[in-house]
Amino acid sequence: MSDLLINLNSEQLTAVTLPDEPALILAGAGSGKTRVLTTRIAWLIEQGKVSPMGILALTFTNKAAKELQIRLGTMLSISTRAIWIGTFHGLCNRMLRTHFRDAGLPEGFQILDKSDQLSAIKRMMKGVNIDEEKYLPKNLQNFINSAKEQGLRPNEVDVNNAFNKKLVELYLRYQDQCLREGVVDFGELLLRCFELLKHNEPLRIHYQSRFRHIFVDEFQDTNKLQYAWLKLLVGSRGVVFAVGDDDQSIYGFRGANVGNMSDFEREFCVQHLIKLEKNYRSHGNILDAANALISNNANRLGKNLRTDAGHGEPIRVFEALTDLQEASWLVDEIKLLIDQGLSRQEIAILYRSNVQSRVMEHALVGAGIPYRVYGGLRFFERQEVKHALAYLRLIQNQNDDTAFTRIVNFPTRGIGLRSLELLADAASLYQCSMYAAIAYMKGKASTNLGAFVKMIEKMCFEIENMTLPDAVRYVIESSGLIAHYQMEKEGHERVENLHELVHAAMVFVAEEGYGRDESARSFVLDARVTPGMSLVERVTDADDVDMTPMAGFLSHASLEAGDNQAEAGQDAVQLMTVHASKGLEFSTVFIAGLEEGLFPHENSTSESPDGLEEERRLMYVAITRAKARLYLSFTQSRMLHGQTRFNLKSRFLKEIPETLLKFIMPRGQAVSHRFFSSTGNRSDWDRDRFSRSKVLSHEVSTAMKIDQNLAERSRAADTGFKIGQSVFHAKFGQGKIIALEGSGSEARVQVRFYRHGMKWLALAVAKLQAID
Repeated sequence: MSDLLINLNSEQLTAVTLPDEPALILAGAGSGKTRVLTTRIAWLIEQGKVSPMGILALTFTNKAAKELQIRLGTMLSISTRAIWIGTFHGLCNRMLRTHFRDAGLPEGFQILDKSDQLSAIKRMMKGVNIDEEKYLPKNLQNFINSAKEQGLRPNEVDVNNAFNKKLVELYLRYQDQCLREGVVDFGELLLRCFELLKHNEPLRIHYQSRFRHIFVDEFQDTNKLQYAWLKLLVGSRGVVFAVGDDDQSIYGFRGANVGNMSDFEREFCVQHLIKLEKNYRSHGNILDAANALISNNANRLGKNLRTDAGHGEPIRVFEALTDLQEASWLVDEIKLLIDQGLSRQEIAILYRSNVQSRVMEHALVGAGIPYRVYGGLRFFERQEVKHALAYLRLIQNQNDDTAFTRIVNFPTRGIGLRSLELLADAASLYQCSMYAAIAYMKGKASTNLGAFVKMIEKMCFEIENMTLPDAVRYVIESSGLIAHYQMEKEGHERVENLHELVHAAMVFVAEEGYGRDESARSFVLDARVTPGMSLVERVTDADDVDMTPMAGFLSHASLEAGDNQAEAGQDAVQLMTVHASKGLEFSTVFIAGLEEGLFPHENSTSESPDGLEEERRLMYVAITRAKARLYLSFTQSRMLHGQTRFNLKSRFLKEIPETLLKFIMPRGQAVSHRFFSSTGNRSDWDRDRFSRSKVLSHEVSTAMKIDQNLAERSRAADTGFKIGQSVFHAKFGQGKIIALEGSGSEARVQVRFYRHGMKWLALAVAKLQAID
């Protein structure tokens, strides 16, 4: 037996040594699919069944392609440079570079990334005076890319109304512009290469003869055009070795067609369907939960994961009253795991929607736990949030040129670069801010800029007596940000983030001790300030004046955007969406927000017939990221879309056998068993949603107060301090205790100092003095 085959299990060995016929390998999560793929290639070469030049291996990421090359290099004693290994786009680019004349492209054609493509579309639209409000460039980009993924040129797209007819016309203009400029976008790489092979028979025959063995990784993620291109390349003599997992097909929104696996099995008359079911990653309880869940999908090829690692720990389930309590519990559990010696980078928090991350980020920052948002931006770094904050900054300070330049033409209001250049010149000449320099402008630029000033002034006037959350809500709506993102095809998540900013303002006001009806722009005065003091006297005495709620919130947003950001290589907790977690694994995984409408997402049942099944596949992916510990959590109430929502727990929880679950409560919890059940019978929570929502708000509030009071009494007795107590610190001066946590040597206190703002202090070190 070849050394390459040593240590393969029976399923892997069968897959690697298959005869030269089309094969479909159903590779479950953690089953060693990459090992099978590389060993199959190496074995074929070692056995003399094919030369390296006769192999084409397709992946979906450059990282996967690189890993394939490295592994093959260590397995074989010969050079592997002749093997074509790469992504679909990368190998199509290679083919088009070689045959650029046959493809109708210039020799040095350039590739447009997503951002460059959008810029090119905007330039084309501007050249023909297209109204960008009616035909959003981002939507046109999605329309063009979707057509190309279907293999459709402008003249092949179905036109069923005047609006679509205009989109097709713009698609044609964009196509002509790209041809004239000698550039191609990602979709064009695939479509142009497909057309090259389809219409050039000698070239097609050449590649069909060369590539006798074609390997495809993550086959479930192929779209219609990729599959059609693959069929052209294979011909009648080629052998396709397709590796994939239909249960992990989660990219339908990008055009992936999980049905390609069934089509491949039928159209290629596949006689060899091998199931890799032995898992080398997770413990048995985790796999049993994943198997039970995914068995509810009807349209699947079917397999069951198993392991020799034993059952492991039960899956822990936590039911929180609110999303804030959920985040607090997550942090408490993570602290405990870290204290037990678990590396932070082996802990992942997964969520369905990016909007969920803000509450968790806030809790992690408060606890001083470094974290990293994998594959995305931290909440306060997201484009739409930064736009909204820029409006608030400009309202707070009209001299803030950075905020001004960010939003003066966003959403677009006809203020071009030339107008801004003239405005900058005027600001320099008159030694004032750009906002103030608008008064010196003339002509059309003056009209559009003047309208912007009126809008800002109206905002200042309208929010004068509003609370901070109401002011934020008013600004994101009246600025046009909400309407702008609602018009984008994929803008719903940005809209959710803007509503979450309102929730962030509500939490900030509550945590900082501002009055419930406190105006966003009013000064918060210490009790020692007397009614007869002038404003100058009040502002001069820094100990007696705090920031306005809006100023404080803007400072908080800036500090939290950079606070606890993990450096490259630093041990940090990983936060990410479930989509971003694909292909990763962690010792401990938390899956948060398991509620109907959130996970599964509320759009899943309305957007496509397969929507709910794809959501279930997404949950399957989330579960199978965990190696040793898995935590699931849901809440009774959650702030979403700017309002409190009461959702039922996710149906996915009900699809996991209760024998695998362990329901837990936070330490010190004093909430009725109506909400928490150790037996797994979640009783009242599953009953009529409407009657429950009438009383839940009161019960949640009451339960939280009971819980909070008990916890506060316990901590006060242990530390000698209590919430609301005035204290003095040698460096920071006088302040008031806002929160207490921990006990003994681990006790910490959060104090709002009148001069230095919010601080967390370790009581063992801080030497605080009680004033009263």
